Amino acid sequence: MVNKNQSSMTREEAGRKGGEKTARKYDQEHFEEIGQKGGKKVSQEYSQEHFENIGQKGGETTRQEYSQEHFEDIGQKGGKTTSQEYSQEHFETIGQKGGETTSQKYGEEHFEKIGKKGGRPGNGSKQNS
Repeated sequence: MVNKNQSSMTREEAGRKGGEKTARKYDQEHFEEIGQKGGKKVSQEYSQEHFENIGQKGGETTRQEYSQEHFEDIGQKGGKTTSQEYSQEHFETIGQKGGETTSQKYGEEHFEKIGKKGGRPGNGSKQNS
């Protein structure tokens, strides 16, 4: 029985203390292994559609919380970092793979259709002034 003069720990405090103790007890490799096991289990239990839906909801929430300028800034920073970390050959390789995948996914008719629209004002393309 807890003495009324003693203050009991909140759930938050107990959780924090337990988490800190666990972090001291195990190494990084342990957490990576259990994270991978958990990820595999979750991916087996839910469909691709489920993950697409929660990703969409998260994206919408994030879009509402931040300005266009924020996304432009982080995109620029990420682009600079990525360009410094990878070679020109890497980008050529992934570009080729992406092009092949897109071509297989949409087919020739799709590209003929968008090719005819390309460059016309009002079709989402930017015109040089």
